[in-house]
Amino acid sequence: MRRFVADKAKTLINRSRTTCSSSSPITTSTSVLQRLTSSSSQSPAVLRFLSTSSDSMASDYSSTPVTLNNVNPKVLKCEYAVRGEIVNLAQKLQNDLKENPGSHPFDEILYCNIGNPQSLAQQPITFFREVLALCDHPLILDKSETQGLFSADSIERAFQILDQIPGRATGAYSHSQGIKGLRDTIASGIEARDGFPADPNDIFLTDGASPAVHMMMQLLIGSENDGILCPIPQYPLYSASIALHGGTLVPYYLDEETGWGLEVSELENQLKTAKSKGINVRALAVINPGNPTGQVLAEANQREIVEFCKKEGLVLLADEVYQENVYVPEKQFHSFKKVARSMGFGEKDISLVSFQSVSKGFYGECGKRGGYMEVTGFSPEIREQIYKVASVNLCSNISGQILASLVMSPPKVGDESYESFAAEKEGILSSLARRAKTLEDAFSSLEGVTCNKAEGAMYLFPRINLPDKAIKAAEEAKTAPDAFYARRLLNATGIVVVPGSGFGQRPGTWHFRCTILPQEEKIPAIVSRLTEFHKQFMDEFRG
Repeated sequence: MRRFVADKAKTLINRSRTTCSSSSPITTSTSVLQRLTSSSSQSPAVLRFLSTSSDSMASDYSSTPVTLNNVNPKVLKCEYAVRGEIVNLAQKLQNDLKENPGSHPFDEILYCNIGNPQSLAQQPITFFREVLALCDHPLILDKSETQGLFSADSIERAFQILDQIPGRATGAYSHSQGIKGLRDTIASGIEARDGFPADPNDIFLTDGASPAVHMMMQLLIGSENDGILCPIPQYPLYSASIALHGGTLVPYYLDEETGWGLEVSELENQLKTAKSKGINVRALAVINPGNPTGQVLAEANQREIVEFCKKEGLVLLADEVYQENVYVPEKQFHSFKKVARSMGFGEKDISLVSFQSVSKGFYGECGKRGGYMEVTGFSPEIREQIYKVASVNLCSNISGQILASLVMSPPKVGDESYESFAAEKEGILSSLARRAKTLEDAFSSLEGVTCNKAEGAMYLFPRINLPDKAIKAAEEAKTAPDAFYARRLLNATGIVVVPGSGFGQRPGTWHFRCTILPQEEKIPAIVSRLTEFHKQFMDEFRG
């Protein structure tokens, strides 16, 4: 009976899709239309259809109240390269491959553009998913079979968590900062990590780290005269959120020659320059381990940064979502809170916001949207304002809240799940380290390419010295040279990378960001395709 119903549903859905595709207006942009119409593979009928659709679109929407001329200019200014034009093209090519196998010189799209581990076949941590399943369907806990299907510690943890949730219902709203018991668990985890006390009232649970960053930008930015010091290269969340909230990004350049080092002298120079332009710099954003650059800050460097923020009266925004991703034995993650407290700075000495997420590390639960920020060094009056902003969104999702507590309090030695948990964690992190080294070596072997070591995070950010002829071709195509390279790479190999121009870079330099996340067995194919493409590209444009 179930199979019959499912088959009927599929038939209805497919029929609906067919009807919709023949009647819905096409929303192809002019630039996409030009690319499509320039392809020799399109039939005259398709070209006529696209052309007619485009013409009718303009007339259909010309009288609508929202246009590019009156939409919020902050939205127009906002860009997010990680899911930008190259990725849109990749999705089109993926559809082409599905509908017309063999239509391109590759048989699959290899997404190296975004830190989305489970989309690239990384398996979730068993203990985390067992606890989630039991919390989401607590009736399972009363069944006799459960003892044989789930570990004893996952059952015990699920009971503990459900007892902390009002009504034992994961589908209900929670406190706007998150469930109190889960915040207690996270605070205990922070204390165990750092060796300094943590207060659950300082924890705001969020749908990943991104909403927490937006929340702080809302708090700190009042006009374009308010600035945020951000690293260049930077994760585009920061430039996008600053643009959306109407502030000014004050760039400080990481030193590629010293492994993407963060020099306090550079911070001082950029702060002085911003002040001379009338910019009121409110905060310093630091990403450690780095995205897209993959460096891990030395503790001595972190102390200098804390001193700088203290001296200049800046809020320190510490993006620490890759804290589990450290691949070199000579480096270790230290939270900025730990560093500040070890320097003798207390609650009232420095304003610090630390961001964590369940999307990264070895867990990679991007779709569950869990994370938190720990807010310290703010007055009770300001904390009320932060809480007000959080309450506008009611609360973060409960599954994400549960995961955040599990990440900060995983199985311990002696627990039934500990050995399997430790094996899964080690397997993922050691594989990521091997993949990072393989790709780093491959990039460094290419003509005109240099690549710093991936000390942590999930990315490499190689620099490509492009021939003048390639730069000129990019100018003629009205695109950045590294975007030109990335597009050519995608069309030739199916490999998706993000142009460095989407992250910011020193003028006159070109890069791309590549994740280390594709399955380990696919890394050799990526290296082979990339190496062959790069040689052909350089031969074509060398002179």
